[in-house]
Amino acid sequence: MDTTETQNTHHWSQTLLGMALVIMFAYYGESVLAVLFFAILLSFMLSPVVQALEYLHLPRAMAALVSVVVLLALLYGVTVASYNQAIIFADNVPKYSQKIRSILQPFQRDAEKLEKTGEAVGAPEDTNVVPVRQVQTWSETLTHGAGTFTDIVLAASFIPFLAYFLLTWQSHARSATVMLFPLHHRNTAFVTLGLIGKMLQSFIVGNLLIGLLISGASVAIFGLLHVPFFYFVGFLSGFLSLVPYLGIVLAMVPPILVGLGQLEPGDLVVVVVCVVGLHLFALNVLYPKLLGSRLKINPLAVTIALLFWGAVWGAIGLVLAIPITGAIKIVFDHVESMKPYADWLGE
Repeated sequence: MDTTETQNTHHWSQTLLGMALVIMFAYYGESVLAVLFFAILLSFMLSPVVQALEYLHLPRAMAALVSVVVLLALLYGVTVASYNQAIIFADNVPKYSQKIRSILQPFQRDAEKLEKTGEAVGAPEDTNVVPVRQVQTWSETLTHGAGTFTDIVLAASFIPFLAYFLLTWQSHARSATVMLFPLHHRNTAFVTLGLIGKMLQSFIVGNLLIGLLISGASVAIFGLLHVPFFYFVGFLSGFLSLVPYLGIVLAMVPPILVGLGQLEPGDLVVVVVCVVGLHLFALNVLYPKLLGSRLKINPLAVTIALLFWGAVWGAIGLVLAIPITGAIKIVFDHVESMKPYADWLGE
């Protein structure tokens, strides 16, 4: 084996070892990294608000505090309103549960017939029983890192504090991070961090605007179709539509759930068609207009990223997969040896 082949083998072995270490660090450090990434996203979302308050001659520390407190108050209000609507909906379920049962009764009879047919056919007895390892389901995969409710609340309680400190020390943190690099790489690091910041800000603001637009259209359509709790269901369906790949299915659940006992089958079909139409409109028109200039990642790379981060971090990974992949692509764009990987991730 000549020197070139030896160097290539050594290079690939180092690359694979580095990837393995990164994956292990991401897997075992999920609780810390997920909180940190959510805090970073929150700080970029609130950054324009802080800048606006600074323009009004408010000190940055006070502007950051006001932004975080106002956001927490809004989240608390939305949570209380959502909880109240859920209670009202639960109180009204018995009023039309009989109609729901009558709609589902034919499907239940068909399922019972299939079950009886399966029992009649039976399966050949096998005395040599081989133990089979239970395969982990997707539901278990998506919730593997969730922990108990107390753990989730405790972890989430750190996010506002981290976001506040990131907002307060944003300039210092960025300059200190740049200083970690050698002198001849500091300009590249400074530009890369700036592009990542703009990408994250566009991602958050873009998704928020898209969610509000879809929610507004859903509320109007559901109101015309007399969907129960249309103002709450439309808002929920609109933002569920933003979930990557699963959004189109999740967005259908709230209107169908509340409409089963109240709407005619034709109206339910119209609801499904409207949800699908709004989702496709957002995917093909709104996303390219609002996010396409920042997130230049091809669909194959997005799918692989969702599968990977979903397997590593569960449901949290599905939420963070796209911004993390976008940040990785920006880094690869500015590292000469990584540019081929950036081209592979790009459109």
